[in-house]
Amino acid sequence: KETVQEWYSKFCDVERGMLFELVTAANFMDIKPLLDLTCYAVAVMIKGKSADEIRSIFNISADFTPDEEHQVHQENKWASQPSGG
Repeated sequence: KETVQEWYSKFCDVERGMLFELVTAANFMDIKPLLDLTCYAVAVMIKGKSADEIRSIFNISADFTPDEEHQVHQENKWASQPSGG
């Protein structure tokens, strides 16, 4: 919220389903500023969430077996490490 003007922040302060519809509509109508704003709102919503929380937000079921998921985590350890700075 602190990186965009208050009006824009309030505009995107809607329930999750409506926000996703706004993203879809902005993309369909090729309204880049609205698409950027709504995608940013979604990014803020999922920032810091675990993979399970993000799957829940987007209603995504896990496709991997536990062994496959472990392998993916091992191969991508860098992605879950805090950034230095």
